[in-house]
Amino acid sequence: MTSQITDTMMMIKPVQFRYNEQTAVNNYYQKTIEELSANQIQERVRIEFDVFVEKLLNIGVDVLVIEDTIIPNTPDSIFPNNWVSFHENGKVVLYPMFAENRRMEREKGIIKILQTKYNFQIDEICDFTHWENENKFLEGTGSLVLDRVNMMAYAAISERTNIELLKLFCKDLNYSCISFVANQTIAGQHLPIYHTNVMMCVADEFVIVCLEAIDKVDERELLIESFEEYDKEVIEITEEQLSKFAGNMLQVKSKEGKKYLVMSSSAYKALEESQIEIINKYCEIIHSPLDTIETLGGGSARCMMTEIFLPKK
Repeated sequence: MTSQITDTMMMIKPVQFRYNEQTAVNNYYQKTIEELSANQIQERVRIEFDVFVEKLLNIGVDVLVIEDTIIPNTPDSIFPNNWVSFHENGKVVLYPMFAENRRMEREKGIIKILQTKYNFQIDEICDFTHWENENKFLEGTGSLVLDRVNMMAYAAISERTNIELLKLFCKDLNYSCISFVANQTIAGQHLPIYHTNVMMCVADEFVIVCLEAIDKVDERELLIESFEEYDKEVIEITEEQLSKFAGNMLQVKSKEGKKYLVMSSSAYKALEESQIEIINKYCEIIHSPLDTIETLGGGSARCMMTEIFLPKK
């Protein structure tokens, strides 16, 4: 039986995390921290990463931590969900990436580790990476927010989320899709949000979404109708909450099947009490401080976790 949530995550422990100029051109959440040296940044990030992993382990989530390498230089390797996704039918999908230095994160050796060390069954690799040659991108479960039970992919179209590739993904993995344009206000301009998972989280019985980021009324209504069709309670967040990564969350479960919603501490602090009450109806909240990672990387808790749905051999 297909499940929306899993108890197994792959996470990459970074060794040279930093502000990535190549991604900052359209990720407006990234900011530099001038007062910290590279070593100080790395130490802070290491602590944030380790504390986060420990919290997941403590609630019974199986976290497979892969150590990053110094070479090649991959400042955003902490966000592996953009280059790979793992599916219940034994499929692995490799995705085309916007930033050239992020393409080096795709490491076939990591997939081999999952097969040999952790005994996962991989029947097919769907490789979309050649689309980089045509400057067409689809950045994993950053671009795609998946309702795995109902086989629905939600996608905010942007430079990093190409509608043609969205349709190819859906064809290959037997998904339907709803696409739309989601914008954010940057210096008085309405500019596309770089990843769908910044403004939307789909859980098993509820959805957290920033509807006000979607300018077109018909696109907004189509989304709402889809959530109603699949009996999901809608928790709306504001653009201000979105800027604190209150949309960048992931529902997980423990080995015993207890459900949790995982987010950063900044996301949690941005939520209103009424929103927290609704979430708590469905699952417990786990949050961890990720301030340095969020500031420099422009991504948060959900981006750091790659769900593994693969069957075991």
